[in-house]
Amino acid sequence: MIKVNVILDHSKWKNKIKNPSNYLKKKLRKLSRLKYFQKKKQEFSILLTNNKKMKNLNFKFRKKNKPTDVLSFPSNNNIYIGDIAISYEIINKRSKLSNFFIEFDKMWIHGYFHLIGYDHKKIKDFKKMNKKENLILNYFHK
Repeated sequence: MIKVNVILDHSKWKNKIKNPSNYLKKKLRKLSRLKYFQKKKQEFSILLTNNKKMKNLNFKFRKKNKPTDVLSFPSNNNIYIGDIAISYEIINKRSKLSNFFIEFDKMWIHGYFHLIGYDHKKIKDFKKMNKKENLILNYFHK
């Protein structure tokens, strides 16, 4: 079973997702029905924050002095796989053209794939990661 710890660092998240922890637990339960995820024993944390905090984290860890949508911090542990941080403002802005839940799911799924070893430095890796992300997103939102 994949478990998530949710840290709510910015109150506006609750305007869109009443109970982010329950929302993510339901998504992970659904995900665990897929063969690839059935035997996974993993845990990770998601920090739901704002642009100011994302800018600070992005500068501290990547030397980029601007906010970003999602950051992933993989650990070298097989069970606790790492941390994800997501910016409310960026997700909310993107959702004006889409849907808040779809945009949020895109970000945490993207972060999760980084935690389990995927990256997108090369175009072929980007395509592989993007394909897997879209399969899960379509599974959630069909």
